[in-house]
Amino acid sequence: MTVSARPDARRNASPYLYGQEAEAIARVLEGGQYGHTEVTAEFERRIADFLGVPDAVALASGTAALHTALLAAGIGPGHEVIVPSMTFCATVQAILAVGATPYFVDIDPATLCVGDRLVMDALTDETAAVMPVLFGGRPVDLSAVQADLDDRGVVVIEDAAHAFGSRHGTRRVGANEAVLTCFSFGPIKNLTCGQGGMVIPRTPAEADMIRRIRLLGVVQSQGERANTTSYRVDGFGLRYQLSGLNAAIGLVQLDSFQAAEDTRRHLWRTYRDALAPLDGITLVDVDVDRAVPHLCQVRIPHRNEVFADLRGRDIGVGVHYPPNHLQPAFAAWHRSLPATEQAGEEILSLPFHQHLTDTDIGLVVAALDQALKSVGGS
Repeated sequence: MTVSARPDARRNASPYLYGQEAEAIARVLEGGQYGHTEVTAEFERRIADFLGVPDAVALASGTAALHTALLAAGIGPGHEVIVPSMTFCATVQAILAVGATPYFVDIDPATLCVGDRLVMDALTDETAAVMPVLFGGRPVDLSAVQADLDDRGVVVIEDAAHAFGSRHGTRRVGANEAVLTCFSFGPIKNLTCGQGGMVIPRTPAEADMIRRIRLLGVVQSQGERANTTSYRVDGFGLRYQLSGLNAAIGLVQLDSFQAAEDTRRHLWRTYRDALAPLDGITLVDVDVDRAVPHLCQVRIPHRNEVFADLRGRDIGVGVHYPPNHLQPAFAAWHRSLPATEQAGEEILSLPFHQHLTDTDIGLVVAALDQALKSVGGS
């Protein structure tokens, strides 16, 4: 068996495994049941306990979580959903999947996230939901306007794909009973299942609806169906369940999540300190004392040229994300978003994953300094 080298600064992101994942998968394989199983149910219970919430519903992906959360909240044709353009396109595709209309909103340039005022200024008579994106792991707190949104019948559905483990005050993201929270457990997330997602519902009725949707609208569980000659399909559904194989990975990851939290915060702070002496850059603030960082991003001049220079130096930089309101697929909903458009020209994601060492970060920052000087002097 060939053992691959530890991922380093040549990778922008990389999954981090703790050593027991393969054994956990093997146990599920040996059990002979690979779909939604008791392992999936255990993962749901463990996530709910971790967050301090009554329930958690596992899905096949973060996108599936967003899609089913919108459906559970009754969002559909004729409704507008306020959403930042600065997000991965999956956020917008989930809105379109329920027949609703995205209403793109600008961001705070310092955080790349929406805030109270931006949301309230964007409300229209058609607004049915707000989908704040917890960009880079940063918590987004809309509690100051929650009562106003409730009075208008506007539901808050958090896209917390980057933010598993982050906190609102003393509580984890997901523990606010006034909002629906959606997590992603994709390959490079703070906690990975290989692929997976989770919705934290507000009510038992929402939980029941999401569970029906994820299993093709079938009311009975897999265990219940095994003991009857029929089953009941109650409505629309999709094959969105989380496999026990993926849940087994997630359980191992959850056991070691404190290490992920500590390491990611340490790496982000190490970048912050190393970047401080550099001229011409701005570090995007993730509120590291509350966030479990998913990204480390800077805003720089001549971003495209610096990107190419660093790639030429074998530094795994990336861009998260090209603004969605400028994408051809979403041109029908284009609005002028000055802060988003400027950020889209300046943001650069530095290598950020748990395999990195302080030495790796020093090499990245030195290369960035050289690239900035090279490009600025050309």
